[in-house]
Amino acid sequence: MAVGYVVFISPLKLAPGGVYGIAIILHHLFDFPIGLSGLSLDIPLLAIGTLWLGPKFGAKTVAGVLGLSGFITLVEALYGYQPLICMPGTDIPDPSANFIIALCGAVFIGIGLGLIFKTRATSGGTDIIAMIIGKYIKHIPIGTLLIAVDSIVVLLSLIAFDDWTIPLYSWLVIYITGQVVDKVIAGFSSGKAVLIISDNADEIKERILKDLNRGGTFLKGEGMYNHTEKKIIYTTIPRKQLPQLIFFVHEIDPNAFMSVLEASEILGEGFTSLREKAIER
Repeated sequence: MAVGYVVFISPLKLAPGGVYGIAIILHHLFDFPIGLSGLSLDIPLLAIGTLWLGPKFGAKTVAGVLGLSGFITLVEALYGYQPLICMPGTDIPDPSANFIIALCGAVFIGIGLGLIFKTRATSGGTDIIAMIIGKYIKHIPIGTLLIAVDSIVVLLSLIAFDDWTIPLYSWLVIYITGQVVDKVIAGFSSGKAVLIISDNADEIKERILKDLNRGGTFLKGEGMYNHTEKKIIYTTIPRKQLPQLIFFVHEIDPNAFMSVLEASEILGEGFTSLREKAIER
């Protein structure tokens, strides 16, 4: 996150939400150091987070707040504030590289935030507000809540710099950051959930068990047209095994019906351990 803010985001004057978005605005207006400004803004929010989310949450967040501020200060001292890519022979940022620089910054920040959220902690700032809201509105992903909360800071950057490209890029950074956060929290081990309806369900079951070394579940169904009883196979498999499964089903029953669904995360025997995932979160 420190590298994302100092190396990629700050030189573009972007304010992608959070206290460090405000800190970047203060840096460019008054030359305040980003790390220390963010820390001073985090203190009251940290008190609120501890009050609403408990002392254990507060202890973890203290580490996150101090760690992020400390690393930002370190990167500021080692790297400075110079643009990552300048126009030839100058220290002026190259506008043609703004998009890719903003994108890289968003990915760095999103990975950092996602890893912090996986420990049920926060780096402080407006993500404390997002997690408090998420505690009571569970059906909205944390990344989406961050986008809503941080958009207010983006509007402050428009007022401060009077440049419409800054909030547009900032909203892009916020969106990408939110997507990366959700992906890191959900996990990268995606697979496929498959429903198979066939008159030869038992034969297909044997191929799944023996050739794919996967399990599954029989569900009872009824045909809507002729009301005949149907066996439905439900199974989850890694993405790479889907072509094999399709071949097996077609070989056994060309008239079978398959529904392939995206499974962003599969927990349980043969995949990611449910127990380890629960402890991790």
